[in-house]
Amino acid sequence: MTQTPKPISTASGTQLPRQESLILTINGGSSSIKFALYLANAPLKRVFGGQLERIGMPGMLLSSSGEDLSKPDKNAVNATTFQAGTDAIVSCLRQRIGAATIRAIGHRIVKGGVHLVDNQLITPEVIAELRRVQPLDLDHLPREIALIDSFGKALPGVPQIACFDTAFHKDMPRIGQILPIPRRFLDAGVRRFGFHGLSYTYLMSQLAIVAGNEAAAGRVILAHLGSGASMAAVKNGKPFDTTMAFTPTSGLVMGTRPGDVDPGLLLYLMNEQHFSTDQMEHFIAHQCGMLGVSETSSDLRDLLAARAADSRAAEAVELFCYEGRKHLCALASTLGGIDTLVFSGGIGEQSPDARAGICQGLEFMGLTLDKTRNVTSCEIISSAESGTTVRIMATDEEIVIARIALSLSTASAGPKRATQVC
Repeated sequence: MTQTPKPISTASGTQLPRQESLILTINGGSSSIKFALYLANAPLKRVFGGQLERIGMPGMLLSSSGEDLSKPDKNAVNATTFQAGTDAIVSCLRQRIGAATIRAIGHRIVKGGVHLVDNQLITPEVIAELRRVQPLDLDHLPREIALIDSFGKALPGVPQIACFDTAFHKDMPRIGQILPIPRRFLDAGVRRFGFHGLSYTYLMSQLAIVAGNEAAAGRVILAHLGSGASMAAVKNGKPFDTTMAFTPTSGLVMGTRPGDVDPGLLLYLMNEQHFSTDQMEHFIAHQCGMLGVSETSSDLRDLLAARAADSRAAEAVELFCYEGRKHLCALASTLGGIDTLVFSGGIGEQSPDARAGICQGLEFMGLTLDKTRNVTSCEIISSAESGTTVRIMATDEEIVIARIALSLSTASAGPKRATQVC
């Protein structure tokens, strides 16, 4: 029987007025869930949000805040199950929403398989397809489906919208989508999908605002670097190439994922270690990357702190930067050069060491960092003589989800909407 958590206090605890119409966004990860409420006006305005961390582990923590993001409330969740964590979010929202109307719920969905690529209204048919393709991403899809189910019960009748991380990349050039496998699989829809698309959508829109339309229409490489990491090449404002392929385990070295590895190595390990497919999936998703190399941590901050005394940590950091540098150069070659490089994500925004390591030795392609500006994390960290402008930009996947949910819920004639969390 699911343990019911105690009510969660909310920052700036006043309930929203009855007449307000809201968009709720849900961004579920493998170990955390972000949520936010936006006034369903133009432009959208965030009025409340938070994050549930350490899902499935002792010490599950829910933080929430109103418009002042610097003063979040933090509450321990006295339970360890995923459902209990979701119940805690519902409790938190119940107090905040009051009698205001939820117009639509937008969910970040990492991958919908070969048939679900475009953002769309969630229907029973969409849910059935997501369940069918769960094995493609066992780290994300099962929990994303569970979140859809939970909020469907908490807010019956409210339209739910699937916002796919793959949608940004769907118009890449054909040659960038093709995988070197038998054509019958290509014809069935197996291809390079790309991920982190909600983040890239936001970064491109912001780049146009802060640097101008000309810069956004140039040769741009976006680096979303966190526990999961990828890069995307954009040309003339359109997706051109990306590092992740059919699944989010490919491309760059990540916290616990290996990135690109020799497929023969996986066959060797399966034969030598007698891994089942489930064991191999767990190995690839949770035991490789920087954790596997260091044998101590998947968190770059831990590895940077330990590298002076631990050669394994030092090698993990060096490998992350080395592989990042290789992929950056490869993407630049597909664009015919690079005008703008954007670092984002937890590592990209917060780690001067990672940014410096990835950009090390790239003077030959006209890319140099200003050491002081990089260390102090200025908006622009490239040197005055650099031919490439290097920027740090905070990403915001939730506002992109909210925009998609508002647009699609407006376009669809959904059922009567509920006004309060049950």
